[in-house]
Amino acid sequence: MVPPGGGPPPPRRAPSGARAGGPAGAGGRGGHGVTLAQFRMLEVLVARGHVKLVALAGLMAVNPSTAMRMIDRLIAAGLADRRPNRENRRETVLTATESGLRLVGEVTARRRAETAAALARLRPAERTVLIGALGAFAATGPQPAGDGPHAIPDLLGCVQPYALG
Repeated sequence: MVPPGGGPPPPRRAPSGARAGGPAGAGGRGGHGVTLAQFRMLEVLVARGHVKLVALAGLMAVNPSTAMRMIDRLIAAGLADRRPNRENRRETVLTATESGLRLVGEVTARRRAETAAALARLRPAERTVLIGALGAFAATGPQPAGDGPHAIPDLLGCVQPYALG
């Protein structure tokens, strides 16, 4: 379907179970096969540095049991790790591994390159309108939750790990 004015067709929604970094089922992620939800969890771990399971569940707006299943899959894939908390050895903290950090970096770089290419195809006046609209949209969304030791820049170049919910 081509919208009036002959522009590109509207983007299709990613199907349930879509994979991070590309279309559903796409490869090119080192064989990790991470779902979008798991990738978002990995982004939170990268941004926070380390986090307890209950806090991670709250940040992801899921039940702790769901967060546990998600993190178990990330640990099995070698993208996350569970360690004793140095401050309280009765607790464990979750972190991204070097592979997890690398995956988030690669996907983020690819997303930025694709976004830059799409923006380059817009006329300057269209880019100006888009920047204003995105700024207004961002102002209504989740607010930054701090800048953990591994905070990653968002699309507009600001360091903003987000608290969901």
